[in-house]
Formats: sequence, C-alpha cells, structure tokens
Amino acid sequence: MAYRWIDGFLPADAETTLAVREVSNESEFVLATQPPTPAQRRLALAVVAAVFAVFGVAVAIGLTAPFARTQVQIDGFVPALTAIFFVNDLITATLLFGQFSIIRSSALLLLADGYLFTAMMTIPFALTFPGAFSPTGLLHAGVQSSAWIYNFWHYGFPIAAIVYAILKGAGRANNVSRGSTRSAISGSVVTVIGLVCGLTWLATAGHEFLPSLMKDAVNPSPLARMVTSLNTFTCVLALVLVNSRRRSVLDLWLMVVLCAWIMELALLDVLLFSRFTFGFYVGRGFSLITSVIVLVVLLGENSRLYARLARSNVSLQHERTHKLMNLRAMAASIAHEVKQPLQAIALNGGAGLDLLGKTPPDLDEVRATLNDVISESHRASQIFDNICGLFGSAEQEQEPIDVNEIALGALGILREELKENGIITRAELTSELPLVMGHKGQLQEVILNLIRNAIEAMDAVEDGRRTLRVRTENHDRDAIVVAIEDSGPGIAPESLDGIFEPFVTTKAHGRGLGLAICRMIVQRHEGQLSVSSLGKKSGALFKFTLPIKSAAY
Repeated sequence: MAYRWIDGFLPADAETTLAVREVSNESEFVLATQPPTPAQRRLALAVVAAVFAVFGVAVAIGLTAPFARTQVQIDGFVPALTAIFFVNDLITATLLFGQFSIIRSSALLLLADGYLFTAMMTIPFALTFPGAFSPTGLLHAGVQSSAWIYNFWHYGFPIAAIVYAILKGAGRANNVSRGSTRSAISGSVVTVIGLVCGLTWLATAGHEFLPSLMKDAVNPSPLARMVTSLNTFTCVLALVLVNSRRRSVLDLWLMVVLCAWIMELALLDVLLFSRFTFGFYVGRGFSLITSVIVLVVLLGENSRLYARLARSNVSLQHERTHKLMNLRAMAASIAHEVKQPLQAIALNGGAGLDLLGKTPPDLDEVRATLNDVISESHRASQIFDNICGLFGSAEQEQEPIDVNEIALGALGILREELKENGIITRAELTSELPLVMGHKGQLQEVILNLIRNAIEAMDAVEDGRRTLRVRTENHDRDAIVVAIEDSGPGIAPESLDGIFEPFVTTKAHGRGLGLAICRMIVQRHEGQLSVSSLGKKSGALFKFTLPIKSAAY
C-alpha cells in the first residue's frame, strides 16, 4: 500500500483509514468470508468441467475396454495413498480451525471437524484393508471391515457439509464466543477422535452384525451399490445446500470438492468395480482430488494473507513514523512562527522600560511601544490559529483578500527590522488588483517568511547594497503574482530543487520549515510557489501565484 503526504506533511486520511481497516477487520483476511472473484469462479468451473470430463472418459473405458475388469494389485498403493489423504486432510482441518479462531463461526468449526474426520478415518481404512499390512487386515478386521470404514468415511464428509450449510444459513446466531474458541476446538477434536474410534470398533469387532458389502476380499456385493447410491444422494443434497448459501471463496471450492466426491461415488455406482481394477484406481484418483483442492486453495490464500499482512505492517510502521514527523513538524513550525512576534514583544517591552526610566518619561513613545506589544501579541495569537488551521483537516472559512493590503501589512510589521538591517525597501504594487479568496493570516505569513528570509540572506551584503523589492501584478488575467526579490548572494543551483522540502535548509541554524510551510499554504490556496536565482551575488527571487477565483480548500 502506497502512502502520500499532503503538501509534504500530513498522510492522507483515506490511505490511513484503509491501512487501519485492513489490520483491524480480521474477517477480511479469512477465506470463509471473502467473496469469490470472477477469476476464481471461472477457475472453479474449469476444474469441475475437467472432473466431469475425466468421469465421462473413465465410465466409457470401464464399460467398453476389456482390460477394465482386469485386477492388477500394486503393493503399497493403498498405504501410500491413504497417507497422502491423512496429511492433506489434517493440514486442511488445521487451517480451517485457524480460520475458525478468527471468525468463530460454528459452521466453519463443523467443516473443520469434517476434514479432521476424513483424515482420521484413513488410518483404520488403511490398517483394515486386505493386503495393505496383512492378508486380511489388522485390528482383527473381517471381510466387511474396510468396506464399512470406507462408507463411514465417505458419508461423514457430506454430512458435515450439510450441517455446515445449515449453520451458515443461521448467521451469527450460532457463533462461538471469543473466550471459548480454544475449548470449542479441543472439544470438537476429542469428539471426532471418539467418533472415529467408535466407528472403527463397530466395523472391526462388530463387523459380523453389519450387512455384507463384500462377497470376498475384492468383489463387492449388490448391497454395496445401494449404499453407494444413498451416499451419492447425500453428496448431491450437500452440494445443493452449499450452493444455496454460497457467499465465500471457501463455499465455491467446497462445491468443487463435493462435485469430485459425487464423481467418485457415481463411478463406483455405475461400474460396481472390483478392487484393483481400472475403476478402483480411477476412484482413488477422485479421492485425491477431493483431498487436495481445498488444501491448495487455503495454502494459496494464506500466502496472500501473509503478503497483505506484511504490507499492512510496513505501512503502519511508516504511518507511525510519519505521525512522529508530523508532531515534530508541528512543534518546529510553531516555534519557527511564534519566535518572531515574541522577540518583538521582548524588544518593545525593553524599549518601554527604558522610556519609562527617562526623566521625564516620554509617555507618547511609551504608549506607542505598548501598542506595538499588544499588536505583536495579537499576531502571535493569530499565528497559533493559522497553524492549527493549516495542519487541521476541517475546511476553513475564506474571505476576499486584497493582496496589496497584506503585502503592505507585512512590510509594516517588519519596518523596524528592515530599518535596523539597513535595507532599502521598494514596494512596486499594481493598483486595482482583483481580490482573491483565502485565509488572510496565512497568506500574510507567507509574505512575512519570504521577507525574513531575504533579510537574513542580505546579512552578507555590504551596507548600501541591501535592497528588497516587493511586487504585485496580474498574471494572465486569471491570477495574481506576488514577488519578493533580494540583493543577497543568491541560491546555489544544487539547492534549488529541494529548497521547499521540509527539514531542508541552507541556513546554519535553520529548521528547514519556513519555505515548506509557505509552499503548503500557497498550495492550499491552489497557487504555486517558485524560486529562481538571479545569478552569483545578484540575489534570489521568490514568487507565488494565486488564482483570482480560488476554490474552497
């Protein structure tokens, strides 16, 4: 996220709000709440189309090709594949538990439990599968044990998806409180493990009480088709419910998983293949698709999440640094602006005391000096108002301004300082200039700053050669130009480009804020401030333009 500075000082409110919103609204980073983009929808549709195409080709081959019924047992196939299923589904469940801890949705907790259930069921399936670890299977398995565990496994996930869709439709009413998130995850994990152990016990120790799904170790019975058809119907029901409540990227890819799940069961339902035939291996391929899809999406989204969080963290660090700089700029600008009237108050106060000490005291001069003190105190108060308005975000009231009047006012304020420094002042003001709309105090501060800079620049010039010119004139009939020209040593070419940047100064004890504030004020009035050097030992020319009809700022 990029940050910009308003006139070199303040971070833009819109960008700051966006950065804060990105890190404060946690649900925006969660796959379960993000709406799918058109590109994600197209990708999901392409994956479903590919799954259907593979299904069609597999059915055609299974029904027509002679080799499709040939049994080819591959040693280690089932243990290796179930190990992949276990790892994939366990990681997916862990990631979903992590997302649940953020948004605390009961629906998401049930879906995570569904993936944990499928991961855990692969363990007894592999252990009881004939020929995987022993000829008849471990855990005292019977002929029916692995077949029933397979069906428990494949019924569990669509049932979890159905409950997920129902709870999702209920909205926030079923959300878990923040304090019980960890206990909810722990309780659900214990429940799933207990359910897996119970079903495993039923399929092994109680296999004699279950209907026969297998004629022998490799060939299914006719009942297997009925059980599989009901399983397929359960998956279709889950797909319809999830689609009716589809709102997020997770919902979209869950539908893709259910489509692959349906294709796997439909393949078994249509072909009723024996183990280790063509249909058996293709069916395991569909199982692999269902195990991988959501995991890949979650990992991809987590990578994007990490990148967004990293960018947000960097942006917030920059924002904090910028705020500290703003405070520094505010404090320095106040000190810079108020220093002049305070010095004038101190000098006039000292002069007043000297006048009172005379015998007899010159009361008229004392009165004039006190008026100067009052005037400078009012100007100091006005400076505070100007700075608060300058750094504030609220719109300021505008008034018609006579540029000649504020230029003469600035020269009047600095009259004694100009006289003490032996500077010849030439005011070349064009008469009958149009009025501009703006903030009178701020624009006068611009002229005061530019004149003070000119006074300081001419310290190195011999007396009698110090000349200050203040000009006003029309510019292209739609703007007014105010120019301050001095006879100082000029500005080095390498310093011209950055002279208006904050904290950049050419003075030995300068703060580097006066010209930056001047530019800020002029730009707030939709004008432009520029500088040019008149040549070596020929002085510098600062001028700013103000539109005659200035818009509100």
